[in-house]
Amino acid sequence: MAWRGQLSRNLKELRILFSPNSPSSSSTRAFIENNYKDLKTKNPKLPILIREATGIEPQLWARYDYGSERGIPLEGLSEEQISKALEDLNTAGAAVRRT
Repeated sequence: MAWRGQLSRNLKELRILFSPNSPSSSSTRAFIENNYKDLKTKNPKLPILIREATGIEPQLWARYDYGSERGIPLEGLSEEQISKALEDLNTAGAAVRRT
């Protein structure tokens, strides 16, 4: 999981949106509880924004260089799948940096 330490190099901002009590956001809430500290420790200057809103579909958004953004819906994904989605966003950010 070396990619976790590369987030701040490839992303400008990470946003996680979810509902505080919706069953569809339960995996997202668990992901935040189990991974936020590690992600923030490895990327202390990366803004990781946690946004709660009642009734919202869980989503993961990454902002890259030049203001481009990419979002992934998280509804129905497990914690491991959310981690893989974040890894994919990180990989996409590395590609944006190289162009």
